[in-house]
Amino acid sequence: MSKIIQINAIKAIITREIIVFVREKERIVSSIISPLLFLFVIGRSLNQKITIEGYTYQQFIFPGIIAMNILFTSIRYGLYLIWDKRVDFLKEVLVAPISRTSLFIGKAAGGVIGAILEMIILISIGNFFVLKLSIIQIILTIIVSFVSSFMIVSIGLSIGAVMKTMEGFGLIMSFITWPMFFFSNALFEVKSTSYIIMLISRINPFTYSVDILRKIMLDYSTFKLSYSISILIFSTLVLSYITTKLFERIDIQK
Repeated sequence: MSKIIQINAIKAIITREIIVFVREKERIVSSIISPLLFLFVIGRSLNQKITIEGYTYQQFIFPGIIAMNILFTSIRYGLYLIWDKRVDFLKEVLVAPISRTSLFIGKAAGGVIGAILEMIILISIGNFFVLKLSIIQIILTIIVSFVSSFMIVSIGLSIGAVMKTMEGFGLIMSFITWPMFFFSNALFEVKSTSYIIMLISRINPFTYSVDILRKIMLDYSTFKLSYSISILIFSTLVLSYITTKLFERIDIQK
């Protein structure tokens, strides 16, 4: 009976998050504006001057821009956790007979689904104007993006679990997301950078998300595929565990 309650609770939380996501059409539009600017402004401006492994620069950064959309959309989802505290929705959920782990899974899954839906929109645009992908490539991209999004959503929810204000969340989010993006291999080839940047990129788990996506889309990667997958899965599990523990001590005071 307890397991049934937990499953139903997770389904209910996911359903609620999807409804909120669908209602906020402005959020969907604003979330894909920045990736499109990077793809078509920066990508096209350097398109005639740079080729990497036989691909135009715009094609080379396309997997990185897909990952960028996942990064910023997923981590921003932690902001809604703070909002839930303010409107007392979270308090109502916490007094229900469900575990904090179920709450985390429901919230994280809802955020991942929203990020994947936005990513599909971006892929559809890029597939028409930038790089034609096969059905298999699209499916593999969605699978990798799902795991990557779960990892980033965990970071966002962990911040939301300990922060009390949206302003504070915004500062921490910017401090984390932009370094993760710029110190990955989203916009450049890591092997051609300095030793320090390469070292930071190797520590950055987001680097391996980009590398796997680039392998799927362009059949080119900086690291061994098995190594990148291992790092991505390990990072997702560790961050999910940490966030679950933070949810057990979550502060619901406004």
